[in-house]
Amino acid sequence: MTNHSETTGPSENGDITRGAVPLGPSAHDTQVTLRTPAELADALPYLLGYRPEDSMVLVALHDRAGRGRFGGRARLGIPANKDDWESAARQLAQGLVTGGERRGARPEQMVAYVCQEPAPGESGRDVMHRLAPLTQLLRLECGRLDVPVIEALCVSDGRFWSYCCPTEECCPPDGTPMGLPGTSVLAAAATYAGIQVRGSLRELRARLLPWETGAVPEQEIALDSAGMALVPRILDDAFRADVAEETLALAGRVIDRYAAATPVSGTHRADARDDTLLSHDEAATLILGLQDRTTRDRAAAWMEGDEAGPALRLWRALARRCVGPYGEHAAAPLTLAGWVAWSTGDDLEAREAFAMALGADPDYLFANLLHQACNEGLDPESIRRCLRTERRTESAERTAGRMELTGRMEPTDRVGRVPADGTAAVGDAAPAHHDADESAAARSGTRRGRPPRTADTADDRRPRPAGTRPGRVRSGHTRPGAAGPGRTRTRAAEKAERSETGGRAAQEGRRSGTGCNEGDE
Repeated sequence: MTNHSETTGPSENGDITRGAVPLGPSAHDTQVTLRTPAELADALPYLLGYRPEDSMVLVALHDRAGRGRFGGRARLGIPANKDDWESAARQLAQGLVTGGERRGARPEQMVAYVCQEPAPGESGRDVMHRLAPLTQLLRLECGRLDVPVIEALCVSDGRFWSYCCPTEECCPPDGTPMGLPGTSVLAAAATYAGIQVRGSLRELRARLLPWETGAVPEQEIALDSAGMALVPRILDDAFRADVAEETLALAGRVIDRYAAATPVSGTHRADARDDTLLSHDEAATLILGLQDRTTRDRAAAWMEGDEAGPALRLWRALARRCVGPYGEHAAAPLTLAGWVAWSTGDDLEAREAFAMALGADPDYLFANLLHQACNEGLDPESIRRCLRTERRTESAERTAGRMELTGRMEPTDRVGRVPADGTAAVGDAAPAHHDADESAAARSGTRRGRPPRTADTADDRRPRPAGTRPGRVRSGHTRPGAAGPGRTRTRAAEKAERSETGGRAAQEGRRSGTGCNEGDE
């Protein structure tokens, strides 16, 4: 039975004492005392940073000299099929415990939550009874790992129930109403400590999902045209570098455009404004250009400082433009969005973006590596250092190349005329960009004459004819439209994705400890 005086609090680094849980900056020594299941239920959004939906959650607790401290949190969606509940509960418990062990902080106790809104004709109490077997499986799996669950709560329809407390005075059969969001002492303390609740996962994902508007046909046509124009050039060594430079130059101009735009309030209005600043043709050119791994990894260098915010907005906007059968192409902008979010300290959006990228293309290695690293709680600085080095090296090489070129020219040729000896004029040189360096596989599709996605290998540079391999059909995609009729993917491309490391930046991160078990932790 749970001792309700030993419950958790709302800060990632908050202590759990025998009745008091500190919250907020240590300099102010702010504390919030949690003594009831209601306060524990109210703490969940602050523990995760968002309101979970259709989720089972485990929160680790650590005992240090009589004082508890929050550890990791792990969340998984509740499987629709009850036959999958046992394996999901095992995955959740093992993932959180083994992750803590790798960090040298094995949990001593757990708090379990199941959160789901009633289906039509159901009540919150019906949900509580229906999910009771799932909660029991969570408790059994944690117990099997010798980590007892000290409290298990169901949150549904604005109420909560404790599965561990049989006292009706404390936990009535019809549940206890949740307090209004933002009105508790906990909410006030969390606000003071700078802890924000981002709304629901559905609202966060909506910023990254493809359009479902009347503009979709126009965007599809633009993507078709861009694929026909760019994929053959990406596959040709003589033009591939030019496509990369053109893509990055366009991305830089759009990022500058976003940075100069007047801010607006509200995420929906801000995203709509960003969409209006990006044309269909520009979006299509960028989406197709980013299918090349070299270009994608160089674009990842827009990751910090004043560049990061506008870059993140661009990657979100491009993910929204991967409409219809172009769902798989969203893996690149989604991974970039996740990387910039992680680099700037937003682990929540990073994890969701990486998970959605893997939903669009489960074989996308760069997303897989970064997702694992983010879930493991590793510091992204090792990857940032690698990207900074690549960026400086490339900038120096471009500068040296321009100096050498200028030295071979007469002064009168600097206005852009082609000299008599046939050397290029300064005005013809490719523009410089804020980027790093890598290599990649180009991708496209096959619908309406669009070239299929392509391979980045020396022995297979030709697109595989449409129909050589049927499009993959997957279930449980995070993003709709990730696979569709006429989709193809060459074997060479799959081999390249599996054998490559996702770029030197990802390799550097992995050498620095960037590796863990995959999961939606």
